[in-house]
Amino acid sequence: MDAQGHGSATVVGGGVGELVVMWGGFPLLGAGLGAALTAVSGWLAELPWVPFQGWFALLAGLPDGQAYAGGTGVAALAGLLVAYVGTRERLTVTVGRTGVRLHRDGHGHDVDRAGVGAVFLDDKALVLLDADGAELAREKSDLARDRLRAAFTGHGWPWVEQDPHRQAYRRWVAGLPGLPPGGDALLRARQRALDAGRGGEVRELRAELARLGVVVRDEGRRQYWRPAEVALHPEQDTDER
Repeated sequence: MDAQGHGSATVVGGGVGELVVMWGGFPLLGAGLGAALTAVSGWLAELPWVPFQGWFALLAGLPDGQAYAGGTGVAALAGLLVAYVGTRERLTVTVGRTGVRLHRDGHGHDVDRAGVGAVFLDDKALVLLDADGAELAREKSDLARDRLRAAFTGHGWPWVEQDPHRQAYRRWVAGLPGLPPGGDALLRARQRALDAGRGGEVRELRAELARLGVVVRDEGRRQYWRPAEVALHPEQDTDER
């Protein structure tokens, strides 16, 4: 049985409750906020630093019934849009004896059990490493640690409580030596993408760095890096020699 099959695989996802909160709560919250902003739309339309002044001026000029219908309707639609994006961004983890599938936004990433040396949560990111320390997957989510731990350990995966290579990371500072050729340029580009909030570009540049043998982790907008090839249990290698 593997994660791509059905049988006894364990699925860890947000569940129905999370969907109810997103699709019910966000539109209601948006409608409430829209009503509150409509009530003060005339005042907001006179403040030069407030965005969407034209919209607030339009609401202020409408009869109350039309103004509240428009203000709450648009805000509720914005809540539905947030719910839609949140639903697509949910991570579902399907763990089996011989493989795991990480599924998000219509795309699945399959990882074979045979190539995995460690599984752990790094802050809110689920990380899978190979036996040499290179990253096989890193996916952010709000899935509970206990549920993920139970799913992986229940199928015999090597779950660890923290990143076994955390001490190997170095803060990236432009121009410092140690990186392979091209690594510093990629980290510069990735820093610009991080600062600008371009998540897709950040992920693409992480993959490019991985091809150079560089693993990256972020703390806020600060980048830390280490070489990919790091033995998981260096103390064992020393004892054997």
